[in-house]
Amino acid sequence: MEERKKPIFDKRIFWDVNFENLDYDKKYKFVIERVFERGDVPDIRNCRRYYGDDLIREVLLNAKFLSKTTLYLAAAVVDRPIEDFRCYKLRQSNPELYPY
Repeated sequence: MEERKKPIFDKRIFWDVNFENLDYDKKYKFVIERVFERGDVPDIRNCRRYYGDDLIREVLLNAKFLSKTTLYLAAAVVDRPIEDFRCYKLRQSNPELYPY
């Protein structure tokens, strides 16, 4: 079986974890969500190359929380409406008290 080459991400994305010991295959949900939340365009491209669009679509659609900007970016990348995302549904069921 061919081993995939690990993607190169900026360390600032994973500032709160030990970057050298991060297992991209075991913690794929964490890595994908974090790259889309804090990464830039080259990081997202590397993520898509490594994991593939199907896995990224599954992870992002089932993510418990994504910021609004990340949600719109994810919707554009996976080509699905924001209403299909779990985090959007959770946000709608728990509205903020006074959204100014």
